[in-house]
Amino acid sequence: MTPTPPAPSPDDSSGRGNRARGERHSQILDAAIDVFAEKGFHKARIADVAERAGVADGTIYLYFKNKEELLLTIFEEKMSQLIEGVQAAMAGTTDPLLRLGIFARYHLEQVQAHRTLAEVLQVELRLSNKFLKEYRPEKLWEYLGIIGTCVREGQERGLVRAELDPYVVSWSFFGALDELAMQWILQRRPRFTLEAAAASVADVFVRGIAVPPQP
Repeated sequence: MTPTPPAPSPDDSSGRGNRARGERHSQILDAAIDVFAEKGFHKARIADVAERAGVADGTIYLYFKNKEELLLTIFEEKMSQLIEGVQAAMAGTTDPLLRLGIFARYHLEQVQAHRTLAEVLQVELRLSNKFLKEYRPEKLWEYLGIIGTCVREGQERGLVRAELDPYVVSWSFFGALDELAMQWILQRRPRFTLEAAAASVADVFVRGIAVPPQP
């Protein structure tokens, strides 16, 4: 007689359920990124996202309250991945000025590698009144904090000019990268490569904030 296989334990069943839910969550987010980039956030409908994800409209509402929550979740999760990625890229470098160059290169590499996502975060996110007026973008502040840490560490080591405000430098550095990413996305035939843009931004800012060499 063939032995009957043991029934799955409740823990096993729960684990499979969580994995399936996580996969469906990611499937919906990926579909939303494509739809928001293609149709625009305001014109896109939940039904469009559901169709692209291959699920019923009602399934979307099991995971997200509305279209705005979908957009903010994309921002939260992708920013978390960006933070982890840039920290890993910078991990082996001790010089804070060199880390700024790595940050610039990594940031714009991600824009180029994930253009559809970048279009949603660069363009469509800015069209959300909820994001602009009500939402606290703590993940963005954490991302900017990585730049600020490099600046402060550079000041402590005598590499960065002491009179500079790390907050202002962080926003200026990120703002340059952000604007170049926006221009690259919006232009049909960009006049520059993102690789060259990253090198230029890093060079200008590092030279500008570095303590001048002593004669």
